Amino acid sequence: MKKRIILIILLLLALALTAYGCVQGQPDSVLAKAIVVCLECVGIG
Repeated sequence: MKKRIILIILLLLALALTAYGCVQGQPDSVLAKAIVVCLECVGIG
């Protein structure tokens, strides 16, 4: 029971931090960095 409560709290915390990042416009910068890393990995960038 205690383990389940901790998991629920961690899930809610993760959702709250994800929402906070989305409000700040972070998905755009994360996507841009992911594209650069992907292009470097295949040798184009």
